[in-house]
Amino acid sequence: MGLERIASFLGKIANPISRGMSGVGAAVLAAMTLLAAMDVLLRYLFNSPISGALELIQYMMLIVVVSGFALCTIEKSHIRVEVLIDKCPPRMRTLLYCITSFLSFGLMVMITWQAIVYTGLLQGSNMTSPVLFIPAFPFAIVLAVAMAVFSLTLLSEFVYFLSKAVNE
Repeated sequence: MGLERIASFLGKIANPISRGMSGVGAAVLAAMTLLAAMDVLLRYLFNSPISGALELIQYMMLIVVVSGFALCTIEKSHIRVEVLIDKCPPRMRTLLYCITSFLSFGLMVMITWQAIVYTGLLQGSNMTSPVLFIPAFPFAIVLAVAMAVFSLTLLSEFVYFLSKAVNE
């Protein structure tokens, strides 16, 4: 019973944050699409592209990609190949889900940690984009925050499968 409550508590924290991040990602995707379309139109109609559009699109792409990870986990939208797992008995299946969610959580914690380290390196080096001179470190912060929320979501999933394994 205690593990289910912990999983529910973690889910209550991760769910609204991941939904908000996904909404931000959707808004950035819309802005990125508009920017790309305007850049193409201005390039072909007036031979005057938007300066730095490619840089902005690259930074925006980071936000779009990482903002949806946690929500995909909550909604079980990630691609899973369950050819072998479906043939396993339910208890073994739960155990395999528990192991894979724990390993995924561990990997995402390491990625989060390295994103934080990388943020410090970028900030210390004053790295900027070549055309617009946009500092790179805020985007590493976005990566670190998104991976931290993704890690929290995976922890919630692991605790859920662990509680399920214990109760079976």
